[in-house]
Amino acid sequence: MRNHTTVTEFVFLGLTSSKDLQTALFILFSVIYVLTLTGNLLIITAVRYDSNLHTPMYHYLANFAFLEIWYTTVTVPKMLFDFFLQVKAISFTGCFLQFYFLFSLGATQCFFLSLMGFDRYLAICSPLRYPALINTVVSKRLAGLCWVAGFTYNLVPVTFISRLNFCGPNVINHYFCDPGPLLELACLRSYLADFIMYAFTTAIIVGSLVFTLLTYMAIISAVVRIRSSTGRQSAFSTCASHLTVVVLYYGSVMFVYVRPASRYPSDWNKMVPVLYSIVTPLLNPVIYSLRNKEVKKAMRKVIEFYKKEIVFFK
Repeated sequence: MRNHTTVTEFVFLGLTSSKDLQTALFILFSVIYVLTLTGNLLIITAVRYDSNLHTPMYHYLANFAFLEIWYTTVTVPKMLFDFFLQVKAISFTGCFLQFYFLFSLGATQCFFLSLMGFDRYLAICSPLRYPALINTVVSKRLAGLCWVAGFTYNLVPVTFISRLNFCGPNVINHYFCDPGPLLELACLRSYLADFIMYAFTTAIIVGSLVFTLLTYMAIISAVVRIRSSTGRQSAFSTCASHLTVVVLYYGSVMFVYVRPASRYPSDWNKMVPVLYSIVTPLLNPVIYSLRNKEVKKAMRKVIEFYKKEIVFFK
């Protein structure tokens, strides 16, 4: 029999049903969203216009900031709008588009975190060969490859799940279209769909994390052999920001997607994604700017420039 879909839209339960708490969360997440956009745009602008930051490492950082803007935009504006609605509905097509873009951007983020770790590995472990191995052209091609791979990787699971029969109910106990709640709404639970989704998410998360950790093991091994304490401190400083972001991101996504589905209650499955989809994109610009003097200096220049422009127009 051909697959057919009787459900034309899904309804989110959201984070909470309390009106007072919804108002408080709307204010909180609105502020976080604006700060996230501002911080990441500052990094992109600083890398774009400061010639001192025209290196592969900062090129990856600008791409990562651009990625974070869209990563949080996939879910947050819809969630903010839903706080004012009695029925938080999303069309069938809109749901799977949100699902696809969120997971494609998440896969791209995994690829970029691995690439940035590998870049630091080459810069620290092979400093003499690094300029020849990674130049501007190569870094742009590698960044482009991350984007293409990320948006290609999830085509199979998203397409497969979208072709399942959904004949009701249509209520998703979440604030975005997550595959776990979606699969529970299928007319007949497809264990093949469960396996495909779990295999794809586990492979990208665990695979990229293991690769990143291996690069840092090699980096640490190389750094401890540096005789100068100043040299060791400088080497660790360049990696600390990236490693912090790796821990924050992978810690939260592994809790949700790399574990048995019934181990934690569904409320935890709604709260933990707030960390990787809302909080982490806010913290990343802060982490990278606080730990990097060049980025802080460039961002101060950008802020001062815009201040002068505002005064001029006034």
